[in-house]
Amino acid sequence: MTSSFDRAPRIEMDRLILRAHTPHDLPTCAAMWSNEDVVRYIGGRPFTREEVWARLLRYAGMWVVMGHGFWAIEEKASGRMIGEVGIMEARRDIEPSVEGTPEVGWALTPAAHGKGYAAEALGAALRWADTALRAPRTVCIISPENAPSIRLAGKFGFRELARTIYHGEPTLQFERLRQDG
Repeated sequence: MTSSFDRAPRIEMDRLILRAHTPHDLPTCAAMWSNEDVVRYIGGRPFTREEVWARLLRYAGMWVVMGHGFWAIEEKASGRMIGEVGIMEARRDIEPSVEGTPEVGWALTPAAHGKGYAAEALGAALRWADTALRAPRTVCIISPENAPSIRLAGKFGFRELARTIYHGEPTLQFERLRQDG
């Protein structure tokens, strides 16, 4: 049986594989998204298993409808899923609006923190976006308290665009111009 979970292109790096999510990822994703260290700056509360399932379906649908979406990040050495990275069209109710601009996001399990995996995965996702989407810019939103993600975004050329409020919380918007070559 073929499913829309198979629409994301597979990207292999030295230590990681970016691949489509599958229904089998639900337990790992649910554990990640219920971890307080993961959600501290992303929504501020653990997600339920039902909410994570809806997230997985949204990932698959994004690839089908928009031609981009989120990948599962798999560690090559262990075969374990260690996080997610990707590009979305969130249509957020946020000012200034970034609607129509590819938005990048990432989250890794706490066990994967501090190993350079986020940089490896984000770099691959951005290279793919620059080549496949050819959008003049990408954006991301980050909590002003999330210093590691702000540093990571800066490493890839994201610069602060605006300070705003999203879901009642202070939020920073960043933008990055497409890298050609």
